[in-house]
Amino acid sequence: MTRTTAAPPLPAHPDPRLDAILAGPLPHELSYAIGGPFHLLLPDRFDANATAFGAVLDEFGVEGRVYYAKKANKAAAWIERCALSGTGVDVASSGELRDALGCGVRGEDIVVTGPAKADALLRVAVLQGCLIAVDALDELERVIEVGRPARVLLRRLPPAQPHSRFGLDDGELETALVRCREAGVVMEGFSFHLSGYDPLLRAELAAELVDLCLKARALGLRADRISIGGGFAVDYTDAQHWDRFLRDQRPEHYHAGKSFDPADFYPYHSPVAGPDALRAVLAADGLAGRLREAGVRLLLEPGRALLDRAGCTVFRVQGVKDRPSGYGIVTVDGSSLSLSEQWFSSEYLPDPVLLPRPRVAG
Repeated sequence: MTRTTAAPPLPAHPDPRLDAILAGPLPHELSYAIGGPFHLLLPDRFDANATAFGAVLDEFGVEGRVYYAKKANKAAAWIERCALSGTGVDVASSGELRDALGCGVRGEDIVVTGPAKADALLRVAVLQGCLIAVDALDELERVIEVGRPARVLLRRLPPAQPHSRFGLDDGELETALVRCREAGVVMEGFSFHLSGYDPLLRAELAAELVDLCLKARALGLRADRISIGGGFAVDYTDAQHWDRFLRDQRPEHYHAGKSFDPADFYPYHSPVAGPDALRAVLAADGLAGRLREAGVRLLLEPGRALLDRAGCTVFRVQGVKDRPSGYGIVTVDGSSLSLSEQWFSSEYLPDPVLLPRPRVAG
């Protein structure tokens, strides 16, 4: 059988602490005891990542709040850490809201996002005092119909992404502002959902939201905070490996000869990532100064950026089979979606770490 040239390697950055754990007996012992797959988590890394984002806000003298986007990983450990530390939680479904409340996170520390919210989710969110990012005029009406004072952000449709399913256009925003004033909704500000990882584009739209807050205050609305969502990349691999991968990857490296445009990949190497990306947002066009001058709080909802180096997922290899075109298929004891990039057109690409079967004494 003729084999193709191997795909360019894409190793993750070394992590001495996690590498030492993986080199020891613990993963094998856990796999034997509980089966698989399972997450091996380092909660203190999560705490440190959240603290690092907060430190950037302090560095720029900006009042703000960090919310963990629960969809990034739904392990209860993260939400328990949020409850203990006061980090907020971003939820997008009734199940996620129930889990957050059950882990001790107060409603006032939860922001509810998602493009199409069920009535049950909205009702519980209003009753628990959660902050709700409203995406549509009918959604606003359903919030009002609960009959209790509701805390809302009005989500702005990004002009640069007019086909996004998230947000209200200019005309809808005008209508929503009037409706909030009429119905006594606690309109706390504005938000947006922006695809991609460009800090300058995120800063530009954030500045527009600051102006919207000032206009809303003229109507008698509170409007004292904005949310810029997530979009803080994680730097998984170094520039040399990433550049080589983009240059040398070919269809024969993928199952069934798939072809991917580099634009479809997550930016596994990002020179500006995590808290540094927030720093770039605040530094752009004097955004931090505009926030301070207008008295506007900055909310952010990082997901995977709070999980950076905070653990791994362990799978047991079930089998290996070759294909005539020259590549192999490895099957593991987890769902085929366990490592997929749900928001991109490609699978999770950094190289997995193979843990050799431990030797049996004697």
